[in-house]
Amino acid sequence: MSNSITVTGIVATTPRHLVTSAGLAITSFRLASGQRRYDRNLHSWVDADTNWYTVTAFRHLAHNVVRSVRKGEHVLVAGQLRVRAWQNAERSGTSVEVEAEAVGHDLGWCTTNYLRPVAGTAEARGLPIAPDPAAAATNAAADAATTAAAGESAMRSV
Repeated sequence: MSNSITVTGIVATTPRHLVTSAGLAITSFRLASGQRRYDRNLHSWVDADTNWYTVTAFRHLAHNVVRSVRKGEHVLVAGQLRVRAWQNAERSGTSVEVEAEAVGHDLGWCTTNYLRPVAGTAEARGLPIAPDPAAAATNAAADAATTAAAGESAMRSV
């Protein structure tokens, strides 16, 4: 049985990026995937449940995700589904995770420009590069503006 999954949705959190002491790059974010269904009684499409996933990318994909994906954007994620039970002192639950093999913008919602790293550069080797201060300021402003919209839009999209 294959655990492959492809999910579309809205990036609900700012991607979190870290590099372990062993040099493994990891980027993760929460993805809200809204469901819609046709209500025959109302003769229209209605919003249904929203599924929430934790998406984790590793190595070169992790570096590219943190450079390319922002909170509030519509993306497609393909990868391996992991469902895990968890428990702590007071609570227990289930987490649904996608170990990403591919992440990209959903072109049904936006346009994008493809930029391939130049061979031989630190970026092409998957090494961290200094963030662009102008882009960071723009992304921070966009994060603030889309926080409410992402949650609201997650209920209406897909």
